[in-house]
Amino acid sequence: MKYRKLGGSGLEVSEIGLGTNNFGQRLDFESSDRVISQCIDSGINLIDTSNSYGATLSEEYIGRSLVGRRDGVVLATKVSSRMAEGPNQAGNSRIHIMDQIDASLARLQTDYIDLYQIHWWDDNTPIEETLRALDDLVRDGKIRYFGCSNFSSWQVCESVWTSRSVGINSFVSVQPHYSMMERSIESELLPFCQKYDVGVLPYYPLANGFLTGKYRRGENIPEGTRLGVNDRGMFTEENFDLIEKLDSFSSKREKTVLDLAFAWLLARDEISSVIAGATSAEQVVSNAATAEFVLTKEEYNEVSSILA
Repeated sequence: MKYRKLGGSGLEVSEIGLGTNNFGQRLDFESSDRVISQCIDSGINLIDTSNSYGATLSEEYIGRSLVGRRDGVVLATKVSSRMAEGPNQAGNSRIHIMDQIDASLARLQTDYIDLYQIHWWDDNTPIEETLRALDDLVRDGKIRYFGCSNFSSWQVCESVWTSRSVGINSFVSVQPHYSMMERSIESELLPFCQKYDVGVLPYYPLANGFLTGKYRRGENIPEGTRLGVNDRGMFTEENFDLIEKLDSFSSKREKTVLDLAFAWLLARDEISSVIAGATSAEQVVSNAATAEFVLTKEEYNEVSSILA
């Protein structure tokens, strides 16, 4: 496993990270614990969760699993989602953030979080209030760095500009939806992150499983898969044409489309780590191995031409 700096910070994260929105939903504690153990064995140090995943069970499972081995992990979680009915139970206000950080620390059984992320933009809270609350948490030692998730380019820009204008810490990372099948962030968000040294942590790198190679034109859809329940408009002739071209490119290099999906993202300097979920230890091993596939500039351009 190789490691990269998280944006302009000094924090080193594995090129492949673990997404844990399956914990507490598709996976019970024992299964989640096996996935985490395999991540650590595979050199994956970035574990990404949220206080809302699995109705708080994801954080609880991670906390239980990391007892005695917390120091070797870069632990990332999020705040913003509604956690209960009533006022002050959602969003990015100071009161909600201060309440939720203590709840997350307790569930995660730790006294600090490496990367605390704002999950969603909040139109009802001034961004300066949010950023000052996060800056205070850094000063209190409860978090070490902070970032955002699902922010548009103007929202990240507004946040970074506000932090600079008032002289406080700022976002070191943003977590967007980005894959070979979803490239909308390339027009504005990626150029901004490159210019201002904000690390990018793509999620859904496999397009909900479409880029794993398990879906083939004319073949039955595997049971129990995410796209088997809802294809999300992925099963089109155009997309299958694309998969076949990507498969041909990968096969010539004795790799798979799954390998290529990660390698193509990691070919960009703005990418700090690619967040990928896993439901088994075997899947962790497969995801971790993709970091061994490094595209040349010419290969990256060739794949980008195929995608275009």
